[in-house]
Amino acid sequence: MQNKSPLAQHQRGLTMFGFLFVAIIFIAIAMVGMKLVPAYIEFFSVKKILATMGQEADLKSKSNAEIRDDFSKRANVGYVTVVKPEDLSVDRHGGVPVITAEYAFRTKLVGNISLVVDFSASSDPNAAAVEVE
Repeated sequence: MQNKSPLAQHQRGLTMFGFLFVAIIFIAIAMVGMKLVPAYIEFFSVKKILATMGQEADLKSKSNAEIRDDFSKRANVGYVTVVKPEDLSVDRHGGVPVITAEYAFRTKLVGNISLVVDFSASSDPNAAAVEVE
């Protein structure tokens, strides 16, 4: 029976290069996350505003200008800066207005690399997501 001393056993762990590789990957994921989280928070605010507007009883009687003005007021309260009232499209299906906002969020990531995310929100809860080609 051979008795191995503790020094003869192989050490296990992360090398310095392995640690740097893992740190670089973690930092890259954190950078992308810090850029995307505000965009998604704002998107969910836009989505909530449009859903609330779509459930109002007096929406049928409002003109397109009144709808855009109402969105502008709600967007100011909700700190929405990416979507402007003129970016909204108002389609009337059967007399009921369907308000849609389609926009792209663009932010600089590193150097000349940008991150672009396309968003689409509608006041119609049954609206399917629009595919961008």
